[in-house]
Amino acid sequence: MRRTWPVTAVTLVLLVVHGSASAAERRPWVTLTDCRYMAAKDNDGDSFRVRCGSRDFHLRLYFVDAPETNLRYAERTREQSEHFGVTLDETMKAGARARDTVQGMLREPFVVRTRWATAGGRGREPRYYALVEVGGRSLVEVLVSRGLARPKGVSLALPTGEKARAYVERLEALERDARQKRLGIWATSTDATTDSPTR
Repeated sequence: MRRTWPVTAVTLVLLVVHGSASAAERRPWVTLTDCRYMAAKDNDGDSFRVRCGSRDFHLRLYFVDAPETNLRYAERTREQSEHFGVTLDETMKAGARARDTVQGMLREPFVVRTRWATAGGRGREPRYYALVEVGGRSLVEVLVSRGLARPKGVSLALPTGEKARAYVERLEALERDARQKRLGIWATSTDATTDSPTR
């Protein structure tokens, strides 16, 4: 009996996670216009507070992982450092650049598309996965193409109907290009000129 308990617990966790993901996939996309960036202490390159109409909430971008700005989650920062081939200090500096880039781009009103699927957060308040479009450009694509984020995380079919795998491949191509051009965090990377596939 003792040996089956861990397996049963893991199975239950996987069923809950899969069920949540499936439920998010079934929810319709909601488009929120005239959204505004809101200053908040936990804002970073892939997670930040916004106001859309009368509602304000913390969103988490689908598809990408921007470098951390501190060592609060040291293991995650180390893993990012290894992915990009840079030091921890360079990772956090790139995280600050990603945060500042997002804040700068979102000075003008923007569009948020979400299914109100919750993402894990640092605090008690839920974060919601979303896509952001500003000036006709995808914020996700801008961050990856400038070397300020990597393709990673939760992904699903886009509101346009494009499949998740096809979009991830597009983001991976943008990352390879940024790495070869030594943009953003790749400028000091020890493997910026390699042709290895995205990790």
